[in-house]
Amino acid sequence: MAVTSGTSGPPARRLLLVEDDRELGYMLVELFTEQGYTVDLAPEGQRGLHLGLSRPYDVMIVDRGLPAVDGIELLTRLRRRAVIVPVLVLTAFGTVADRVTGLDAGAEDYLVKPFEIDELLARVRALLRRNLDHARLLPLGAGWLDSDSHIVGLPTGEQVTLSGQECRLLSALATRPRQVHTRASLRQRVFDGARTESIVDTYVYYLRNKLGAEVVRTVRGVGYRLGGL
Repeated sequence: MAVTSGTSGPPARRLLLVEDDRELGYMLVELFTEQGYTVDLAPEGQRGLHLGLSRPYDVMIVDRGLPAVDGIELLTRLRRRAVIVPVLVLTAFGTVADRVTGLDAGAEDYLVKPFEIDELLARVRALLRRNLDHARLLPLGAGWLDSDSHIVGLPTGEQVTLSGQECRLLSALATRPRQVHTRASLRQRVFDGARTESIVDTYVYYLRNKLGAEVVRTVRGVGYRLGGL
């Protein structure tokens, strides 16, 4: 049976952990929960496969040496079913050949036991950042953006619907949250190279009017970057 733990944070932080070492599994659940993730723990490969196929996740951590269905077989089956969630393989098998096998099976990263907690957390954060360009749900500070439905979830629990152009602009900022975007680059990327120079400023105004002044920050002399909710 899977053990589920977590908080009501943004939906872009849902993690599946497949680990048969009970002590390590519960320790990692506690660790990632404290970091703001919602975590499902599966103690063996068959359960992990079921969860991976039936629930949406943003990242997975999979032990290689699992009972019933081992980690490589689990990963292979997920990829055959077009599950593209980024996966970090966590294992005691550390040879070059072992790492190559894991990566060839479809893993994005491979970490050998014993490991440092800070490194594990950093690698998972890196996987989430790399996945943002293709993500439907994007974090906005304490809120989130669903780029398919054009809905923003506010920290209060309220939801705000954006227009198509508003959503595209906010998505462009949210996929690269630390980058400062020039008006010219946003006109090209979001508004198909529109010649109206003020179009970016106009839609920033619309976003601030709907979501608050801090959602988009002005970097004077350069352009805009993502703020927060």
